[in-house]
Amino acid sequence: MTVKGIILALSRSGYIPMKILTVLTYYRPHTSGLTIYAERLARAFAERGHDVTVMTTQYDPALRREETLDGVKIIRVPVVARVSKGVLAPTFGLVATKLVASHDVVQMHLPQFDAPGVAARARLFRKPAVLTYHCDIQLPSGLFNRFVNMVVNFQNHMAGILSNHIVTYTQDYADNSPYLSRYASKLTPILPPVEMPAPLPGAVEAVAQEHNIAERRPVIGMVTRFASEKGVEILLEALPRILKKYPKAQVLYAGQHVDVMGEQAYFERLIPTIREYEDSGHWTFLGNLSPVELAAVYPNLDVITVPSLNSTEAFGLVQVEAMMNGVPSVASALPGVRQPVTMHSMGRVARTGDSAHLAECILEVLDEPQKFRGDTALISKAYDPNSIAAEYEKLFSRLVKKGR
Repeated sequence: MTVKGIILALSRSGYIPMKILTVLTYYRPHTSGLTIYAERLARAFAERGHDVTVMTTQYDPALRREETLDGVKIIRVPVVARVSKGVLAPTFGLVATKLVASHDVVQMHLPQFDAPGVAARARLFRKPAVLTYHCDIQLPSGLFNRFVNMVVNFQNHMAGILSNHIVTYTQDYADNSPYLSRYASKLTPILPPVEMPAPLPGAVEAVAQEHNIAERRPVIGMVTRFASEKGVEILLEALPRILKKYPKAQVLYAGQHVDVMGEQAYFERLIPTIREYEDSGHWTFLGNLSPVELAAVYPNLDVITVPSLNSTEAFGLVQVEAMMNGVPSVASALPGVRQPVTMHSMGRVARTGDSAHLAECILEVLDEPQKFRGDTALISKAYDPNSIAAEYEKLFSRLVKKGR
């Protein structure tokens, strides 16, 4: 359905568009599962006729302070310093006060240091505040990061107390999250919005040719930032077992791998082993790809893996993107992360942090691919951003009516 068609259908049903304020620390072009989720949802809200503003930080001085993309107004608050993986933006509260007062509903994406202040302003102006809780936060070890973890956890709980409602991806993650278990009475699971554009003409074939996929199969995909919680070393430790059976196998790694904030030591520890695999043709870094570029990569994969190690990973959107292209997943047995495989029967769940079991599961999927085929059309429908936005609308409308 076209944008005009969606708006017309909504108006005929008596639905009144809202002014929605979305608040989060990072937004595109910063790339993470959280920012991709937020962008897709904000764009879907705008397509459905809502007036959408995203308030975020100007983490890169080169970014514009204000701009409109895909019908979404973006306001970036200047940053004066970085703290671990976060930022300090002294005027965030001032800007938030003005924006909260002028919107109908406030949606915040957690983890976010400023969320309690935003939620408190929503209470002050009697505007419904909804948290979307993406994952727990666990910074790398160290005295300072331990202090930051404590502060962020406190801030998250204050935001949870002050907010009217909390959304999470799955009940599985909610049931196992120490944070979410405290707020079961105001919790709603809503699947994340996932969509894939069509690849450019000839792009799938170009990727296959560039990486000699006709000769170098099977292809194992990993699509994520190079970060310690992502379990890159688990895949590295699994590779010898995989290569023993499939000596021409290769890994295509898509995502930022150089200069990832707070991950330099982790990268330096693993890169010598990766360089050996690169030299032998078993590993290729593709860099940070756009959705259109990724759409040309997925059809060339035989399996994708998400070997994440802790609850900072709550789902793994890339699993669903791959499944939409008919590619099965091997994922960690983490709450939430195991759900795409469990729900759609497209892959295997491997014991968290167990490289031998990861190799075993990947080999099973590669050996018997017909066992792990799924209905790609049904999967795409389940995660359609328009449908996910409609679920949020029902929640927002209920809260707005309740507050009157």
